Amino acid sequence: MVLVTGGASGLGAALASRCAERGDRVLVTDLALRADVPDGALYQRLNITSSGDWTDALERVRVEYGRLDVLINNAGIAAGGRVDRLDDAHWRRVLDVNVLGAVNGCRTFTPLFKSQGHGHVVNVASLAGLVHPAAMGSYTASKAAVVALSETLRHELGPWGVDVSVVCPSFFRTNLASSLGGEDPLMDEVASKLIARAPLGAEEIAAQVLRGVDTRRFLILPDRAARLAYWTKRLARPLYDRRMAAAGVKLRRAELKKKPTPGRQERV
Repeated sequence: MVLVTGGASGLGAALASRCAERGDRVLVTDLALRADVPDGALYQRLNITSSGDWTDALERVRVEYGRLDVLINNAGIAAGGRVDRLDDAHWRRVLDVNVLGAVNGCRTFTPLFKSQGHGHVVNVASLAGLVHPAAMGSYTASKAAVVALSETLRHELGPWGVDVSVVCPSFFRTNLASSLGGEDPLMDEVASKLIARAPLGAEEIAAQVLRGVDTRRFLILPDRAARLAYWTKRLARPLYDRRMAAAGVKLRRAELKKKPTPGRQERV
């Protein structure tokens, strides 16, 4: 039995559909009041920042399924922006959803996994949790936290027979850009273009994710761009640093280009 958060759209919907197609029992959860779910799947509204909603999800799993084999913490929001453009509210929103949302799911279902003696936690992070470009501080910080959480749980829950995986894709085509907060329009524009131009969509990423889950892989890099960036950082750090620095310089030029020249007045 599989529970997927953020399962009403994007990668979550693709994961839920593939799981259902291969015969898994699936509980699709999301913020939406109603959601289209695959044949044979059930739906439950779940706000991942609400402990009460997680308790309700646990109770439904216990009553209707009696067990949980895979918990996929997929729900999250896109974020980004230059550090001087992001206020406290932005940081709290990103960390509450992307970090504490995953934490809530893990701690809710860990007692059940322990009592079963098996289970699999799948935390969907991002390549941004491993590779940290300029002007993405809130997002990279939140996704790096999910990677760290996952590694900790791998060692903590392994002795109980519970597997843990963390998924770190690069940009892929999805509706994630719709959750950008608009605090830094320049970076929102960049992120939206990268998502729209990505070579792979959610279906292709989902297929690779489930392949990694089935083989109990800890770090799942489901696309070539993610693997290339990760191994460049690991094995060719000077090259990685030069590329990151060059991107920072390019960002500075773009910012200066958008600023009005001091002392110059607009014509009326």
